Amino acid sequence: MAAELESRSAGKSREPAYPRQGWETAFGYARNFLDNRFVYVVVSPRAHGLSVGVNMNPDKKCNFDCVYCEVNRDIAPRDQYLDVPVMVNELQQTIELVLEDKLRQLPQFQTLPADLLQLRHVGLSGDGEPTLCPNFCEAVQAVVHLRALGKLPFFKLVLVTNATGLDLPNVELGLQSLNPKDEIWAKLDGGTAEYIAKIDRPEVPLGKVMANILLVGRQRPVVIQSLFPRFNQEEPPPEEIEQYVERLRELQRGGAQISLVQIYSAMRPTMHPDCEHLSLKSLSRIAQTVRAGTGLRVEVF
Repeated sequence: MAAELESRSAGKSREPAYPRQGWETAFGYARNFLDNRFVYVVVSPRAHGLSVGVNMNPDKKCNFDCVYCEVNRDIAPRDQYLDVPVMVNELQQTIELVLEDKLRQLPQFQTLPADLLQLRHVGLSGDGEPTLCPNFCEAVQAVVHLRALGKLPFFKLVLVTNATGLDLPNVELGLQSLNPKDEIWAKLDGGTAEYIAKIDRPEVPLGKVMANILLVGRQRPVVIQSLFPRFNQEEPPPEEIEQYVERLRELQRGGAQISLVQIYSAMRPTMHPDCEHLSLKSLSRIAQTVRAGTGLRVEVF
């Protein structure tokens, strides 16, 4: 069964050939993985394979209310805070499970090819905005310490963030622990405050997001992650994409190191019935506009 994940860069875009069986669980974000409280496993197109995730926000706290979010906040959270020692223990056991190829014992992973079960990174994300985690620094330092012990092969850390908390002292201190091979994926879902207010419904202004991406991007390369949905039966208008490209150019002019731009859409069921997946053709068109306007490397998912 063909199940490779395609990285569509250099202007070539093809649909990923997802396996038909186990899609909803292997490619979804099941938060009850092996009864773990904080650590889960998912096959991620943007990771190009397997990602072990850390739910930094078991309380589901977020300062965005994105129309494409799949987190159901009507269901009370199991935990109200991130218990770091428990998380680290779960993380070590889960990584060992992956490295020993024991995921194949689980039904949702049995039919996947070997390359999709290779650990690509450990993601710091979850059911909210990870930089709002009260013990963010403690959690990051604990994961880095686990890696430094040398009991596990080196694994890359990826912080997936909406960038609003990157200037918090607790977060800045935690980020100092990251290795140069680790990555920060910062969200930028549009080019104007009006459009972002409709899609992300944030509590923080666009200017703050831009300032924080610039703050971190001057210190280390960042990946810009941009989700463009079809919302209320409408695609993002061309003028919005032009403004989005201008925001990227603004970051470049300010000295931000942007290693990659990820263009993708809502792939799993969301909590908003009017939010749909944007076609690959439209996503590719956006990517081409970004490449032409910025010269940046772009991948489409």
